[in-house]
Amino acid sequence: MPASTSLRIVFMGTPDFAVPTLVEILGQGHEVVAVYTRAPKPAGRGMAERRSPVHDLAAGFAIPVFTPRSLRTEEAQAEFAAHEADVAVVVAYGLILPPAILALPAEGCLNLHASLLPRWRGAAPINRAVMAGDAETGVMVMRMDEGLDTGPVALSERVSIGPDETAGQLHDRLARLGADLMVRALAALARGSLGSEPQPAEGVTYAAKIDKAEARIDWTRPAQAVHDHVRGLSPFPGAFCELVIGGKPERLKVLRTVVSPTALSGTAAPGTVLDDGLTVACGEGAVRLVEVQRAGKAPMAADVFLRGTPVPAGSALA
Repeated sequence: MPASTSLRIVFMGTPDFAVPTLVEILGQGHEVVAVYTRAPKPAGRGMAERRSPVHDLAAGFAIPVFTPRSLRTEEAQAEFAAHEADVAVVVAYGLILPPAILALPAEGCLNLHASLLPRWRGAAPINRAVMAGDAETGVMVMRMDEGLDTGPVALSERVSIGPDETAGQLHDRLARLGADLMVRALAALARGSLGSEPQPAEGVTYAAKIDKAEARIDWTRPAQAVHDHVRGLSPFPGAFCELVIGGKPERLKVLRTVVSPTALSGTAAPGTVLDDGLTVACGEGAVRLVEVQRAGKAPMAADVFLRGTPVPAGSALA
């Protein structure tokens, strides 16, 4: 371990969630000798190559950026070894780190994960926690091993999930909290005082990547489950239903709802609009749509949508 509090760090991350952590690490004066991120991908209407948010940030600080397609080749592993890192910090990187890479940094690899492990191991822990109606979640710094988010936990912070909080709102909170947690872990590592404890064997669940096929709203489910489904997929990919507009079925994204406080649904079929304010019957109870988005349009409040597109009571959402 270095005598100073500054560490030689390889940072490995890709999306917006990882950006605050890299910013905090740089702000603490650590030496980020390399950034690893996913390769640029075609995006947008012109399908131009778009760099990841982490790539953009690293380039702004003139940090060498590496975008290997795999870390399993001898060439990639030799390149990684040449950084002579004290530690690798991994935040939503997107590639599997093979054992040969995990063994290279002198102090191993630390991963920031957005759940209370062992609950919600895997790719989409924030979405899954909200979709499941969890009342709390958190962030954890874990020493990585060969398993999928199975390593011993060094530091953790718990947070409550608001009853109407979306995955996007929770994402932003956890990104900031996780950045602070990681720099605290690095400070302890530099002092030689970062401990860790194995994860419990009980309570393991997996947060599979969100499949677009999951996004359609099932109005036959109870109102609370529909509400959790909508907010767990907001803002991306966005839960959706179909509504007939101008005689044609149109996909309508639903970005925010509230559970109706009154039992308006009665005997109405699930998916039936119950009033002029976009309250919709569910299998049990009802939800009111608060924010929606038509195809090719910006998100808008439901009352604004209704001024241009009236949806009378008795209309059916599929």
